[in-house]
Amino acid sequence: MPSKTAVIIGGGPAGLTAAYELLKRSDVTPIVLEKDVILGGIARTVNYKGNRIDLGGHRFFSKSDRVMNWWLNLMPVERSAATGATITYQRQSRDLAVESEGPDATETDDVMLLRSRQSRVYYLRKFFDYPITLSVGTIRNLGLARMIRIGLSYLKARLAPIRDEQNLEQFFINRFGRELYGTFFESYTEKVWGVPCREISAAWGAQRIKGLSIIGAVKHALNRPFKKRDMAQKGTETSLIEQFLYPKYGPGQMWEICAARIKEMGGKVIMSQEVDRIEFEGATATGVSMRDPHTGETTTMAADYVFSTMPVTELIDALATDVPANVREVRDGLVYRDFLTVGLLVDDLVVHEDGAGAKLLRDNWIYIQEPDVLVGRLQIFNNWSPYMVADPSKVWIGLEYFCNEGDHIWSRSDDDLLELGRNELHKIGIIDRDAVLDGTVLRMPKTYPAYFGAHDRFDEIREFLDPIENLFLIGRNGMHRYNNQDHSMLAAMTAVDNIIAGRVDKMNIWDVNTEDEYHEEK
Repeated sequence: MPSKTAVIIGGGPAGLTAAYELLKRSDVTPIVLEKDVILGGIARTVNYKGNRIDLGGHRFFSKSDRVMNWWLNLMPVERSAATGATITYQRQSRDLAVESEGPDATETDDVMLLRSRQSRVYYLRKFFDYPITLSVGTIRNLGLARMIRIGLSYLKARLAPIRDEQNLEQFFINRFGRELYGTFFESYTEKVWGVPCREISAAWGAQRIKGLSIIGAVKHALNRPFKKRDMAQKGTETSLIEQFLYPKYGPGQMWEICAARIKEMGGKVIMSQEVDRIEFEGATATGVSMRDPHTGETTTMAADYVFSTMPVTELIDALATDVPANVREVRDGLVYRDFLTVGLLVDDLVVHEDGAGAKLLRDNWIYIQEPDVLVGRLQIFNNWSPYMVADPSKVWIGLEYFCNEGDHIWSRSDDDLLELGRNELHKIGIIDRDAVLDGTVLRMPKTYPAYFGAHDRFDEIREFLDPIENLFLIGRNGMHRYNNQDHSMLAAMTAVDNIIAGRVDKMNIWDVNTEDEYHEEK
């Protein structure tokens, strides 16, 4: 019997995981179609003159043993220089163990680093712990009067919470009180989404903020000195994790290695291919038509299975079958938020702190809460991995701007955006504008599927697509769900599980990242 074929649309974490799993566990041959020239989707790494950019920051951390071991199967953790030992993740004990013998991970660059995590909020030109803690520094920075207002507001929220949360504003107020919401959540969240929090579904908070609360943050701070470091950190809210793994040369390195393995095992990864049509016979997808944007040449590939990580809006347009009017109406109402990174190479930062190196802060990223600038978040790539920077004597930073494709931010020239970034960081006291040595701009459309617009009617799309037994929607854009890469991978793994088991309903795929254990913040 000839091998079956799966055409996989998209070479990001979900698509490449599906391909790898099919090759390892079934007789289905995957063909991955990627429209870009870089693999990894939004988990890619872009190399600019030896300085690498991670779009959005990707911590390799998951509460899923399956995902953790999958990553470490492809990329071991770097051998400790101090002991000469290899660090491995132990499934049963759920921590990092040191082995005296094992593969010499230092002989290759294809390793992951164990990194410490620190994120802070920059507000009132001061640094605050993230998540916000009731520390002496927080009280000093906010002032006694504001702290009293925050405390009274929090008590009110606990004693008389808003019933039947309908929007994100209500979600935040119930957990933190109106005063703390207005101080630390409102401005940043509205920068991210471009609309007031009261117009965003509370479902976004449930998926991204998890069960984080003031009480949880305080308990974590009190227990921290007595807790054993645990790589899985399964008893820790995701916002409070203290360590994570990270590929030596950024997240894209993981997906380049994965693609190479797929090819070695007999799969295909084809770049620069835009999918414009999915063929059908009755209620079964039978093939995928792709177009080379450079030559205009169109090719159709037969498929026994189709995995789609492309934006669901584009998928619906590509279906060569009758699409009900209500589904097209929901499709027209789905909204995305786009994203761009301004990378700046600087000689030094204005702000320093002890123990971080002469020119650095310790943060992986900093949430910019200041309302008088457009930048939403700042990454310090040196702290993700020192190998992300060509010259370690310089500081390589990424300014993240949340925008809509075609708006006043997105449409600026690269030179204007570089000047904007330089001026904004100078204005808020992070850098001296004259310290900027070089820079680049990267744009990424459809980065964040929005939880407003027609999102509350997305089930109508599922009701139409789920009965197509050999079509699987996976990944952040494929499912129009704000998943992290481990959730996207788990959805892909679950879809492959279903093929192997002969299961045709998709409920378990959609259940990924709905249980409390898998909710995360970003």
